[in-house]
Parts: sequence; C-alpha cells; structure tokens
Amino acid sequence: MSGNPSSSSAKPSAQDEIDIEKILNREASAYQREVEVDRILKAFKLNPYEILDIEETASMEEVKKKYRQLSLFIHPDKCPHARAPEAFDILKKAESELSNKDQREELDSVINQARNLVLKALNLPVSTSNSDPKVQGLDPPFKTRLRAQSKLLLIDEEVRRRKAIKMNLANEGLEARKKDEEVAQRKRKAEEDKNWEDNREQRVDSWRNFANSSKKKKKTKVTVLG
Repeated sequence: MSGNPSSSSAKPSAQDEIDIEKILNREASAYQREVEVDRILKAFKLNPYEILDIEETASMEEVKKKYRQLSLFIHPDKCPHARAPEAFDILKKAESELSNKDQREELDSVINQARNLVLKALNLPVSTSNSDPKVQGLDPPFKTRLRAQSKLLLIDEEVRRRKAIKMNLANEGLEARKKDEEVAQRKRKAEEDKNWEDNREQRVDSWRNFANSSKKKKKTKVTVLG
C-alpha cells in the first residue's frame, strides 16, 4: 500500500527556492557590508587611495564613482556593523581629500617619491610604467610595495607637519607671553605715575616743612657764657 509523501519529504517549491535565495543573498550582502566596514577601519588613514581601495592613477570621476558605491554600500542605515558611522565618516574624509586639488597634488607627490624608491630598489628606471612586465608578477606585488613605501613617507610627512604645528604654537605662545609682559609693564608704569601724582602734595608739604625747619635752626642764636 502506497501512501502520499509526507510534507517533510516534499521538495521545496520554486517560490520557496526563490525565497531561500533571497534570504541567503541578504545574509551574504550584510556580511560583505561588515567586511567592507572592517577594511575601511583598518586602512591606513593618511592614504585616501587605500581607504577608497582605488588606484593612485584614478581620475576624479572614478574617485567620485567609487565613493558613491562604497558610501551606499556601508551606509549606517543599511549596514548593521556597530562602527559603520565611523567608517562612513572616514570614507567621506578620504573622498574630500582627493577632491581637493592642492591636497591631492601633495599626496601624489609623496606617492610618486615612494614609487621612485620602490623602482630603484628593484633596479628599474623611474620611468617604468605599472604595466611593464618587469613589475608584473612580483612577490610581494608592486602595488603592495608601493603602498608600504608610501606609508613610511606619509608618516614622516605627518610627523614633520605635527612638529611644525607644535613649533608654531610654541612661538605663538612666546609672542603671547611677550605681549602680556609688555601690557603688564605698561600697567605697572601707569600705576607708578599715578602714585607719583597722588603723592605730589605730600612730597611738597614734606619739603616745605623741612625747609622751614632749616630756616629756624639758622636763626637761633648761640649764647656765650663768661
């Protein structure tokens, strides 16, 4: 006697498979968003190219396109990661720095210096392009070497920048102290002048009394006994 197959052994319907696929895609998407947040948080903060995960040769249009993609992907409203807002701010700052012509030129100058150092270490001319076979298939890859050397130079630049700021602040503090001392000296001089004027009558009276006393002593006759 054959019975109807139980519900537990029934194959999922086409709609069930679609729903399962949607759930798996959502979970994968959520996981990928969190992975991307972690990557941004771990990226070297002085290199916006690394934060955006984009080539140093990228055009401004490519930079903005990549920023839009990532900002939508990790947006705090869509990403469950607790630090998604922090990653979003870091991403925004990176895009802003690359959008600033002067800031990007300064950054590119440092990275170009790093590139020349890496090429020299490989005994290659600085004119070697990224597509040259001699820089392909390296271990570690050329891009990894460039990022590592760029990191060292950018750290040096940041240290010098902070020292300059600290020195400027110290000089500003010294100038401020000098100005405060000048103000204090002028204040003391004004108080001394005021005290001198306030005591003028007292000094005049003292001098008159002294003068009168001297005259009286001169007029006193000495009586000679004998």
